[in-house]
Amino acid sequence: MSHAPSGTPAASPFRQPRAVWAVALACVISFMGIGLVDPILPALKSSLHASTSQVSLLFTSYLVVTAVMMLVTNAVSSRLGAKRTLVIGLVLIVVFSLLAGASGSIAQIVGFRAGWGLGNALFIATSLAVIIASASGGFSGAIILYETALGFGIAIGPLLGGVLGGITWRAPFFGVAVLMAIALAATIVLVEPTAPPPVKSSVVAPLKALRHRGLLTLSLVALLYNWGFFTMLGYAPYPMGLTAHQLGLVFFGWGLLVALFAVLGAPLLQNRLGTARALYSNLAVFAAILVVMGVWVDSVTVLIVTVVLAGACIGLNNTLMTQAVMTISEIDRPVASAAYSFVRFIGGGLAPYAAGKIAESQGSHLPFYIGAVAVVLAIPTLASVHTMLAVAEERQRADHTTPTLADPDEAEEFAVNNAT
Repeated sequence: MSHAPSGTPAASPFRQPRAVWAVALACVISFMGIGLVDPILPALKSSLHASTSQVSLLFTSYLVVTAVMMLVTNAVSSRLGAKRTLVIGLVLIVVFSLLAGASGSIAQIVGFRAGWGLGNALFIATSLAVIIASASGGFSGAIILYETALGFGIAIGPLLGGVLGGITWRAPFFGVAVLMAIALAATIVLVEPTAPPPVKSSVVAPLKALRHRGLLTLSLVALLYNWGFFTMLGYAPYPMGLTAHQLGLVFFGWGLLVALFAVLGAPLLQNRLGTARALYSNLAVFAAILVVMGVWVDSVTVLIVTVVLAGACIGLNNTLMTQAVMTISEIDRPVASAAYSFVRFIGGGLAPYAAGKIAESQGSHLPFYIGAVAVVLAIPTLASVHTMLAVAEERQRADHTTPTLADPDEAEEFAVNNAT
């Protein structure tokens, strides 16, 4: 492994070749898809005469397919090479976002969102690997650039969805298709072809990895946390009663806090409290926010404020949990990440649909209370591996001396696992 010389100033992560910017642009647009549909959920419900739970299936189909495909993306990319896998994922996103915009029923949109999830799984499993292979300024600079693209996409997605959704609910889908087609063209032209790695990944490897107690426990913590997160993301727009443009602004504020606290807040909190205590505190605060949302679900002001504030908790949790997952076991990082993403996205996919069904029969308060209970349960679940988290944190400190691009094998390994 090669290391940067001691005392050498770090190169700016934003001075990159055109190929890196092409993939970073595609990352921004891809992650827009997470919150893109939020502002148009009420419009879809009224325009297509659908129930809340039916519209919430847009999240379920997208995330469940993404979860399942995480089990096979490493196997696919290890046979086709990173660039081919990246291009296939982008093509699928373009095609299925166009089809979703042209749909005439909620069932069709749900189905096409599933196809979108397939493309997104292939894309996010390889995008960071391509960035690291092409980036200048070292390994850590490439990671910073990727995290910035991710945060920017999460923030801009709801804003774009709100602006375009104010015209018609179809416009956000068409808008993403056009933007992703531009990113696809740039990727094809600017990114160099990549050969498949010499070792082929097994499809069953992620499932076998869940035999590790620490990895399985953190995956279950993420499932419980995601139940609360996607209850908020997928259900909160309905009781707010806002227009698509107003919802876009609310979730834009939420996305900004996700980005800021993921990149800047998480390291500060981790240094002050340590990984375990930082996660316990963050989960408790997030559960309290969900309780407040449930108690004052009829207050638009309270919902707006709590949704935006929840972005800070989500940004912190995403970064801290990802670091812990990558260091809690000796399992190959791409395999560990695939196993973790499979479990956590299942929780995120089921929560919005369950919230809609519960609200239809039991009232709008209960989904938030159930989400809060799930997040609270994540705390003792996480505490059951407290000692292992401490060991993982020591590994993180040891990993602060990160490989540069002169060590492509280790960079490729780290890239694939952190792409989710």
